[in-house]
Amino acid sequence: MVSIFLAHESMMKTYNIYITGVGGQGIGLLSEVLLRAADYAGFRAKGVDTHGLAQRGGIVTSHLRIGDRVHSPLIRAGQADVVVALERHEALRGMNMFLRDGGTLIYYNTVWQPLEVRLNQAQEVSEATISVECQRRHIRQIKVFQDDLEDARMQNMVLLAYINKHQLLPGVSAEHYTQALDDLLTGTMLEKNRQIFEKF
Repeated sequence: MVSIFLAHESMMKTYNIYITGVGGQGIGLLSEVLLRAADYAGFRAKGVDTHGLAQRGGIVTSHLRIGDRVHSPLIRAGQADVVVALERHEALRGMNMFLRDGGTLIYYNTVWQPLEVRLNQAQEVSEATISVECQRRHIRQIKVFQDDLEDARMQNMVLLAYINKHQLLPGVSAEHYTQALDDLLTGTMLEKNRQIFEKF
């Protein structure tokens, strides 16, 4: 678990971000960048990751809470302001479990098929299914996809770029995100990730 405390000049309402995906998609890096960027912006922030069966392609999630009165890093069901998902099945699951009505869903529009789908025990989640649920609950939907992305491991950076573009973390700017990337990456990996982030 990672906790960062930094006093901000003004009191900030608690803001909850739930991040979800599949092992190997870079959820850990994305969540750490968001946490550090919030810190650089001068906010109190707490975060916790759950890795589970990440190495086997299992679900990986991260809870990030920003605000002056955050005592626990865990987000209660139905209390997330934003759900960030790296594939469609996790987008629907995260939205149904954690996103409040009227919140924002941002997801990378791809599928890493769960075991149930591969075994024909469940249907693949479609864009239409997500859209219908978003409309029903007045959820803002942001679909992200980059067809010329050379490395699928960089999908998390595309999402980060759109999080910045749509200002989904109030008070956090592109400069704060790049500072966080500079902390966490070096050499060629830093250069490649920054190029993707700055492209959008």
